Amino acid sequence: MSAVRLNNTWVSLALAFVGGYGDAAGFLLANSFTGHATGNLVLAAISIAGADWPTFFRRVLAIALFLAGIPLSVTLERFVARKPSWSLLRAMMGIEIVLISIAYCALTSHLAARLQLFVGCMSLALGLQNGAFRKAGDIGVHTNDLSHGNDHLIRTEAEGRTAGGARNRAPDPKGNILCGIWLAFVVGAAIGATMVFHFEALAIFGTAFVLLAMMLWRP
Repeated sequence: MSAVRLNNTWVSLALAFVGGYGDAAGFLLANSFTGHATGNLVLAAISIAGADWPTFFRRVLAIALFLAGIPLSVTLERFVARKPSWSLLRAMMGIEIVLISIAYCALTSHLAARLQLFVGCMSLALGLQNGAFRKAGDIGVHTNDLSHGNDHLIRTEAEGRTAGGARNRAPDPKGNILCGIWLAFVVGAAIGATMVFHFEALAIFGTAFVLLAMMLWRP
């Protein structure tokens, strides 16, 4: 495995950890997912059934801003298009840290819309991450929405069994990376939830700490 490929693998695992951590922490702190749109679509429908309009608006806001992170990452890429891809990742992580800091300040404030501001900032941050790494890295993965990886893993497993069992299967580097991303996401979610139970809103800075460490790291 080349050095560039190895670096991208570790970046994908670290960002998956951030995605799981942020999603779990966001749900516990604001009762909304902040790292992917699918779960919030279901929760928004439940809010409609219960006529809980403030929660419905918060979940729709999370969906909209998470998706808005993708065109934002495209715009950001244009500014650093002549620079190495790592420059895009560093810029993205810097913006994420700022948005996470704003989210914390909003959540701990006395503003009437503090939950909406928190969810909006966190969703935009994780949506930006989801769009930027897919464009900057060599590996075609998503570090928040893992459903795309499910298709590849299940299809590869089914094709392997059809071809004559696991012993005849060729190594699947992408499948190994996707499994690692799944594990990193789940571990991040577990740690994020644990940190929220112990430190409440302050726990959200766990994501910022990981991102800052990645920014200071030299690939």
